[in-house]
Amino acid sequence: MTTTDQTTTTQAPPEAATEDDLGLGARRHRATLWTLGLLVLLLASVTASVGAGAVAIPPSDTARIIAHHLIGVGEQTWSVPRDAIVWDVRMPRALLAIGVGAGLSVCGAALQAMVRNVLADPYLLGVNSGASSGAAAAILFGAGAGAGAHALPLSAFVGALAASMLVLLVARSGGRVTSLRLLLAGVAVGYALYAVTSFLIFASDSAEGSRSVLFWLLGSLSLASWGAPLVIVAVVATLTVLVLVGLGRRLDALAIGDETAQTLGVDPDTFRVRLLLLVALCVGVVVSASGSIGFVGLVIPHLARRVVGSAHRHMVPVAALMGAIFLLWADIVARTVLAPQEIPLGILTSLVGAPFLLVLIRRMHVSST
Repeated sequence: MTTTDQTTTTQAPPEAATEDDLGLGARRHRATLWTLGLLVLLLASVTASVGAGAVAIPPSDTARIIAHHLIGVGEQTWSVPRDAIVWDVRMPRALLAIGVGAGLSVCGAALQAMVRNVLADPYLLGVNSGASSGAAAAILFGAGAGAGAHALPLSAFVGALAASMLVLLVARSGGRVTSLRLLLAGVAVGYALYAVTSFLIFASDSAEGSRSVLFWLLGSLSLASWGAPLVIVAVVATLTVLVLVGLGRRLDALAIGDETAQTLGVDPDTFRVRLLLLVALCVGVVVSASGSIGFVGLVIPHLARRVVGSAHRHMVPVAALMGAIFLLWADIVARTVLAPQEIPLGILTSLVGAPFLLVLIRRMHVSST
């Protein structure tokens, strides 16, 4: 009797007891309420983000300008410079923050289920490092120049995909792609690719290019504009969220264990490979547009599980909305605290994520004792 109780306590996620106490209808109702509430908060955050900056614009004017461009409502009574600031400069930046925040958050949720480790995120499995190496090669040495304006996103995606394939190759050396092998392989590949990126910066003859890469590696939305990169980020992030919601039950099974996944008809090895390819695509596209932004994929999935439970079909949409809102406000702080200078986003997300990680580790230690 004691052995059975201990086994159940070890394997069950911390949210499982809460979800079992709630009925299925209650969980859906709570997830729906959170989703609707976060959608309202997202709209308010977009208005705040577009209005904040060196030239402050009232929320009423911001809303009217956006509505005028989207659906042609209202007569233009505002100045042309104000219209350009809202629609041409800040609106693409806000939309990019939404895509990047949502994409990184759901990728972190997928990776945590894939390796059954609450500390997993795109950084930990080397995907982010691969995308950064590819982007640095494009900026400093013109890699992928034949692709024209798409050279940077293409190089970042190729780097993320190469890192994913290398992680899979190392993890599969024992015959199976287990969670532990995948985690250890990701850490090793991530460190190696970080060294590659540093070497590319050191080997470059362009001081300006090196400074650009260093700033870009800390994350920034300053290059956002209406165009193909923004559309690509929006499409890829949206598709990633939808695919992961559709795979929610399989993710739940994989998060419990390989044996449970096999019992439910899910091949864990094949499913991990497909998930890693999807994550590589999303992270590569996101990093190519915003640079390397850490801790979003680690912090946000935990917050989403706290409020709606661990069922991925409920948690993934909530994580996407939370990630979008979080990055919008992080960008507001980055643009306004030291204006006219801009703080790299990676610094702000690390200031939030590092204490959260310490609290999480402390809670894990307390629960284990």
